[in-house]
Amino acid sequence: MRLFGQLVVGLMPITPKAVIRWVSKRYVAGSDMQSAISLMRKMSDEGACFTVDVLGEEINSMDEAQFFFEEYSNLIDSIVENDLDANISIKPTAFGLLIDPETALLNIENLVKKAAEHNMFVRLDMEDHRVTGPTIDVCTAIHEKGLHNIGVVLQGRLMRTLSDIADVCATTGKNSDFRICKGIYLEPENIAHTKYWDIVHATNDAIDAMLDSGAYTAIASHDNPVIAYSLAALKSRDMGPDKPDPRHTESPNLCSGKGPGYEFQFLLGVRGDVRRKLSEQGHTTRVYVPYGTKWYEYSMRRLRENPEIAFHVTKALLMPWTNKR
Repeated sequence: MRLFGQLVVGLMPITPKAVIRWVSKRYVAGSDMQSAISLMRKMSDEGACFTVDVLGEEINSMDEAQFFFEEYSNLIDSIVENDLDANISIKPTAFGLLIDPETALLNIENLVKKAAEHNMFVRLDMEDHRVTGPTIDVCTAIHEKGLHNIGVVLQGRLMRTLSDIADVCATTGKNSDFRICKGIYLEPENIAHTKYWDIVHATNDAIDAMLDSGAYTAIASHDNPVIAYSLAALKSRDMGPDKPDPRHTESPNLCSGKGPGYEFQFLLGVRGDVRRKLSEQGHTTRVYVPYGTKWYEYSMRRLRENPEIAFHVTKALLMPWTNKR
């Protein structure tokens, strides 16, 4: 599968941009905010809620960071105006984390404050290992300022993740809120698991640690072994649809749209059949909705970072019945 992905990636530079755009339409809402709003209004009938990402990361100047601050600020307004069950996901490097960390933190804090006014949650997306620690630091620093409508993504493939869970929970307590995923970035073997089943088992271990810590646990996976393990883990802890979270005597400060201590998350356009089945069973399900003018760079970067994605994309195109949006 990986060899096939590498072959596809090798052909990308000579593939017409129009073809890449056609492929990306399944996985990206569009190039502007209204495209994302329209898509979410349409998909709301399926019982899903959403987290919205403005495409772009690792900027070159703080002028670019200002664009992202203003775009996300307007996005919050638009979500509220359209009465959508949605929160926002942001990449700290898009706010200048690698250029001016203090200004980046201030801008993210101001955005979290605005979201809090509407009881809206903000997720800090996790990027490659260079910013794992700094991203976690941003999250805990904002919690320490009394803003609890923010959480971070952790990646199962990184060997540090169990330690990070413990450290974050020690700071944020009952308000700890994670998204756990396998991780898309191909990291060095000395800091990350690189084999499929090792990554799956590490991700499952992280899910157990999050659930046992009392943290809100957003399970972001399309892998059957992770989803099946998660359902069993929830059942063993007496957690599930329409049940109060048994892990807390005092309820955490959850934002609107949250489930009873957990939820399942899916990328737009991926495994919609599984998402709908979980939703029909009563589980809270959330769709990750990216949009923006950087759709081409986003698509190419994801393929370069993890060529195995090309296999799944090609399968979805050739056998769409296996991957209904």
